[in-house]
Amino acid sequence: MLNVTTAPKSTQANAGCGSEVCGLPEIRTHPFSSVDDYGIALPEWLKDCIKHIPPGLGQSCPIDSEALLAAAFDLAFQLHEGQFRASGDPYIVHPVAVADLLRDIGASASVIAAGFLHDVVEDTDLTPEQLEDYFGAEVRELVEGVTKLGGINFTNHTEAQAENLRKMFLAMASDIRVVLVKLADRLHNMRTLGSLQADKQQRIARETREIYAPLANRLGIGRFKWELEDLAFKLLEPEAFREIQQEVATKRSERENRLATTVELLTERLASAGLDACEVTGRPKHLYGIWSKMQRQQKAFHEIFDVAALRIIAPSVETCYRALAVVHDTFRPIPGRFKDYIGLAKPNGYQSLHTAVIGKHRPIEVQIRTPGMHRVSEFGIAAHWEYKEGGSPAAANKERFNWLRQLVEWQQEGGNDDHNDYLASIKEDLFDEEVFVFTPKGDVVGLRKDSTVVDFAYRIHSEVGNHCHGARINDRLCPLSTSLQNGDFVQVLTSKTAHPSLDWLNFVATPTARNRIRQWYKRSHRDETIQRGKDLLERELGRNGFDALLSSEAMTRVAERCNLPVTEDLLAALGFGALTLQQVLNRLREEIRLQTVEPEQPLSNVNVAKRLVAQVESSPARLPASDGVPILGVEGLDYRLGGCCSPLPGEAILGTVALGNHGITIHRQDCVNVGSIPSERRLPVRWNQGAFIEGERFPVQLRIEVIDRVGILKDILMRLSHNHINVSDARVKTSYGKPACIDLRVELNSAAQLVSMMDQIRSMADVLDIARTGLS
Repeated sequence: MLNVTTAPKSTQANAGCGSEVCGLPEIRTHPFSSVDDYGIALPEWLKDCIKHIPPGLGQSCPIDSEALLAAAFDLAFQLHEGQFRASGDPYIVHPVAVADLLRDIGASASVIAAGFLHDVVEDTDLTPEQLEDYFGAEVRELVEGVTKLGGINFTNHTEAQAENLRKMFLAMASDIRVVLVKLADRLHNMRTLGSLQADKQQRIARETREIYAPLANRLGIGRFKWELEDLAFKLLEPEAFREIQQEVATKRSERENRLATTVELLTERLASAGLDACEVTGRPKHLYGIWSKMQRQQKAFHEIFDVAALRIIAPSVETCYRALAVVHDTFRPIPGRFKDYIGLAKPNGYQSLHTAVIGKHRPIEVQIRTPGMHRVSEFGIAAHWEYKEGGSPAAANKERFNWLRQLVEWQQEGGNDDHNDYLASIKEDLFDEEVFVFTPKGDVVGLRKDSTVVDFAYRIHSEVGNHCHGARINDRLCPLSTSLQNGDFVQVLTSKTAHPSLDWLNFVATPTARNRIRQWYKRSHRDETIQRGKDLLERELGRNGFDALLSSEAMTRVAERCNLPVTEDLLAALGFGALTLQQVLNRLREEIRLQTVEPEQPLSNVNVAKRLVAQVESSPARLPASDGVPILGVEGLDYRLGGCCSPLPGEAILGTVALGNHGITIHRQDCVNVGSIPSERRLPVRWNQGAFIEGERFPVQLRIEVIDRVGILKDILMRLSHNHINVSDARVKTSYGKPACIDLRVELNSAAQLVSMMDQIRSMADVLDIARTGLS
């Protein structure tokens, strides 16, 4: 987990170091006599739990909630003893803070216990089986669920983020409470990021703002959402944060006086209307919300009037609407600003009446809700979730999480092969919808603005989208490209013979629909790419040679060495251009040579290789960055960048000794040609980031599959030109009725520029796929 360091193993306490009772390690041989013996600050509720449990409790599964929480904390305290955070604080401070946050939002005792224990399986010697023996199957499943959300080591951060999110949503589908613990864990980590390096702070804050804050909002946990957004805002835009914070503080007294006057007036008017049970309060908006509104409306702070709002808590739904009438009678309502989220609740369960009025010469927002609605807006699923056995959602609540079901279904369908597409879909699904339409049965479906019938169909189910051929909107036949409006009743017409059209990519508005159309195309056109790969090999090897190799062991081994499970995948990669013909042929020749005769390495070449490796390994010191050597590890030797993979600064690289005294060739570590080179001819090298000349560029080969239309190449080249990227070669292959294939050779300065450029090209409407050629 974040911010953890561990003391030497001799100082650690673990579950296996005590005597055994009933086959289990003892919780504690001599119970503490006072909560002060723990030596750390504890919340009052936890102190009360510890005081009320009998000594020695914990050798069997506690049933009482107070006993469960006290035993869970005590075990976590022992297991984390000797472990410290990066800040120097005892590690147990973090689980206590997570449990405290979970209690604040009204989580159950089992979830709070999981908050205490969420790191013990990962960071200590306690096993899941022992955990179940102590606290039961429910706590074990929650803790294991959180543990499985831990990161895997990836060389590519986008891949790592996508994989971790896949695991998170699968865990959510099994038991949504797992993510409550994860959100509390992330919130406390955000509060304590100060001891980490600046680049890590930025990465965590960006992930928090893009994923975790919207996720908290999707689950309706407003209390977590607001703080996560403000903490991320403080780290990502520190100057803007300080400026808004200062502006808010400067005008606080004036704003509070104005709010107090408005609250007093509104309270009197409500009482005179017989609504004296209503409670009126003022509330400031959180800083990130103010900044977002400034950015969205392109206004300065002094032009944003509603930096504070009023909230009316009414005893019943009927009273909410009566209070709304009083508000509109007291103040002039602003047209177009009224929203009824009571009659039409948000997908996350949020309910409230929203309106904006002209107060004391300034606009002010007003929210009206019942106490139950307010509890849901603050605590989300923790306030209203009903569980069946195992933590799955009750049937009445499943509609709120259709978006989660669809994400999991898409993963299971294999639609998550492209990490960038998957992240784009998740970010779209987590953010609030702007258009709400109805199914024929009256169910509400939320979509982003400008969504069409096709977006609606894919939101219902991928198969509905794949087979839709028309639609009825408000009982009128409409084309699939029709944009939906709030309140539309939409019926999708389907047919077994219908299938997606590439033209749909020109008008769909959601990444989910766009990605599933591309996914269907790749799957349905797989036979074409396989045949294209076969044609390339057959043209090179001849008919007889190709037939002999197609089912051979050599071909299977070549596919495995290219990280492809079967020969058909190898042919498809060759047909699309992810692998070049020369790379496949080189692999085949190498495999056939290894199978037919034991290779004899020329003595002179081996000696050359060993001598060069020894020369590098025995080098007393690397040249410093200021000496201007672009690649560290080949100082004084001739070297060249491999044309097969075209490595870029920032990528992991490897040097290989070329036979015949031809110097060193620099490859990417995942280059397909590296696997066939013996280890004694490999050199550890790395980029010298401080030695590059400003403006220096490196060639990269790309293949882009696009819808064949006039001007598509021009649009792509214009996009590259705007980013100051030079194109040294461009070739286009077209075939009637099929997508066009564009091969580009571009000049870039780093791997980061490559990732950014590919993301921009991939986001273009007519682009089906983009790949870097020459890699495994």
